[in-house]
Amino acid sequence: MEFFKSNSRVAFMGTRKIWYAVSATLFVISLVALFTKGLNLGVDFTGGITVEAKFTSEARPEQLRTGLERAGFEDVQVQNFGSSRDVAIRLPPPEGQSPDEVRAEIEGVLKAADPNVVVSRLEVVGPQVGAELRNSAVVALISTLILIFIYVFIRFHAWQLSAGAIFAAIHDPVIVLGVFALSGIVFDLSVVAALLAVIGYSLNDTVVVFDRIRERFDANKRMAPVEVLNQSVNQTLSRTIMTSLTTLIVVLVLLLLGGPVLQPFSWALVVGILVGTYSSIYIAASVALDMGLTAESLFPTRKKLAIDDMP
Repeated sequence: MEFFKSNSRVAFMGTRKIWYAVSATLFVISLVALFTKGLNLGVDFTGGITVEAKFTSEARPEQLRTGLERAGFEDVQVQNFGSSRDVAIRLPPPEGQSPDEVRAEIEGVLKAADPNVVVSRLEVVGPQVGAELRNSAVVALISTLILIFIYVFIRFHAWQLSAGAIFAAIHDPVIVLGVFALSGIVFDLSVVAALLAVIGYSLNDTVVVFDRIRERFDANKRMAPVEVLNQSVNQTLSRTIMTSLTTLIVVLVLLLLGGPVLQPFSWALVVGILVGTYSSIYIAASVALDMGLTAESLFPTRKKLAIDDMP
């Protein structure tokens, strides 16, 4: 099954400056949102308490907030999610209390409002642990980008392709982060896992295109680089679209049916798949072309042996 014929002749490289402008706009908006509004960091990174509870009747956030404040908690955030009976509670990190004591106090307040309440989630993370997790997430993302550059360079022997892959690998997660900053969706450890998955997904699509570029250059080293790249993207377009659609269907089901705990993870994957597909078609190969990719970049000309040196 093919959505596009392998001999299609869409001039992807001819419109690359337009898509550069689109990507630059999205990139700048994302950076501005990150530095001005910032991410809505979850308890994983800030430390604190996250509670999700389901009441048998309509919950009253104001009543719960008052009860938690009387119990000694400060800066209490209580809101409904999903339905009027579902409540999400966020509290600052506890001081001078063990996690078990905190859990007992919170459950006491909730059961006072509804004896049959079901606490589906109650997590307590200290501020020191949150800071360590935040630093580990940054190190993981930076290490991933460095290893991607090394991998692509070793595989294709062309720094131009490595530059294109790295640009796409940075482009995709930054836009995902921008969406999270603008929307206020909670950014937790599951989103970091999704970002790493998005980088890997985008790289996989990019490497498929790069493999075809190498094959086309090997078949005709005298062909103009812009033609080789256009042919390569066109010949892999159907595979890229089919892979993206099938993956997106699964992630959308996860988003709709996975529950509130998996929603940040699912949203990151949905946005990441869309952006990663776009970058593998319009960005990665285009950057390599503008960096001066030629057949000689992939297949260096071998010096002919002099007759005197021949045995």
